[in-house]
Amino acid sequence: MATARRRLSELFDGDGLPGASDLPRWLAPLPRPIENLGLNLVPLVVVTNLVGTAFGFWYYGFQFSIEPVVMWPFVPDSPVATLFIALAFGAWYLGRSNEYLNALAFFGCLKLGAWTPFVLLAFREDFSYLHPAMYNFLFWSHLAMVVEAFVIHRFSGFPIRAVLVAVVWYGFNDLVDYFVPLVGGPHHTLIPAEPIVDGVVQHVSPAHELAAAGAVVLTLAATFLALSTRVKQLEAVQ
Repeated sequence: MATARRRLSELFDGDGLPGASDLPRWLAPLPRPIENLGLNLVPLVVVTNLVGTAFGFWYYGFQFSIEPVVMWPFVPDSPVATLFIALAFGAWYLGRSNEYLNALAFFGCLKLGAWTPFVLLAFREDFSYLHPAMYNFLFWSHLAMVVEAFVIHRFSGFPIRAVLVAVVWYGFNDLVDYFVPLVGGPHHTLIPAEPIVDGVVQHVSPAHELAAAGAVVLTLAATFLALSTRVKQLEAVQ
């Protein structure tokens, strides 16, 4: 029993892990032991995210069938975000941390991890077709993505060039998803408030504008938080 308790305690211990910057709570909201737990369980976290990525691509199967093939890379937003964070955590674990992956993972998991629960709540009645178990799975699994995002500062410096890449990627996603469709119509994740008629999504108001507002606000929030983390980390070493 004592051995089990000791091993459990070690999971929350920070020995051998990258030191945490002295960031304000609004930039690092997780308790330090929770950050340590995530870093100590990185192999499990990576596998879980890869399983989530596979599930996400399956979940987007119908939308793939009605989208132009050339736009497929911009369709499965959440699965791509979980893939980014699996790669980011995996690269760090293998001693090959990549700042571009770190920034993309932070933006993706923060943005899509918060956008999906926002949409599930904003259009709750329209999602009544979902079994309660699936509804709760989608809601809480996406919030877990937000939690993961707030661990990345432990091994990332969020350099400006990496943040720029993430801003361009997710900013471009917002453009083609809601404002400037390149091929066909807007390509955002399907929401039941927008009906499909003869294989064509009807992007009706105010559902389309509400979903767009959530996405844009979260892209801006991720940009602000990443750059603020960068500034605070630099201040701490001066």
